[in-house]
Amino acid sequence: MDDEQAPAGIDPSIPSVARMYDYYLGGKDNFASDREAAEKIIELAPYTRALTRANRDFLSRAITELAGRGVRQFLDIGSGLPTRENVHQVAHRTIPDARVVYVDNDPIVLAHGRALLADNPHTTVVQADMREPKALLDHPEIRANIDFDRPVGILLLAMLHFIPDDTDASAIVAAVREVMVPGSYLVISHGHVGTLTAESYAKATDVYRSTSAGSAVPRTPAHLAAYTEGLEVLDPGIVPVQAWRPEFEEDAAYDLSKPGMLGVVARMP
Repeated sequence: MDDEQAPAGIDPSIPSVARMYDYYLGGKDNFASDREAAEKIIELAPYTRALTRANRDFLSRAITELAGRGVRQFLDIGSGLPTRENVHQVAHRTIPDARVVYVDNDPIVLAHGRALLADNPHTTVVQADMREPKALLDHPEIRANIDFDRPVGILLLAMLHFIPDDTDASAIVAAVREVMVPGSYLVISHGHVGTLTAESYAKATDVYRSTSAGSAVPRTPAHLAAYTEGLEVLDPGIVPVQAWRPEFEEDAAYDLSKPGMLGVVARMP
């Protein structure tokens, strides 16, 4: 997109993590500032595009698993711009009438998502902010489309690392878990730093400090274990996203010393 196409209320000079993610995936719904910031991250971590695609593939495999287990409604918090293998496309292959609600705080996500999904009666897009989880979960559009008295698949993919304070991140997960009845599933992916040098980490932090998110904080498998404590964690547990039930056995090898994205899928007993 050109900067002059920015909707009212959007400052195209401020990078958006949703539009940077779109750029990583090869999309065109981004501004010059997003591309510039994304290229800085790619320069520091040349595997960023591959990692972003791996996170998307993790989404696809996790949703396929949940739909196969009979989950008929999904809440994707921090969904980002519509791209390939969106939640509704994956879920509807197994359950054609599955309800899907996408949530994001970026007005461009709302505009693009509603335009693309206008003719889909089972899918909607809501503007809300995960930093206010109670308001998000009580949002009238979400409540109109998601029945929290029934099992639901809730996704927090590549989102919690934009919450700098550990206590706040844990509070978001706790709020989400409160609305999950038995048989519901929580799907999380989260950036981890591995053995990235302090200099590279500082440079990456500076890039994300300039974005609308304001920060990006990696966390460890122990943090994800705390988020899912008391839940039934599906095999293979907390692993890099590319190692969560990969299609090809050779993809199962992973090295936690390398920076990347951790993934976990857990069921409310």
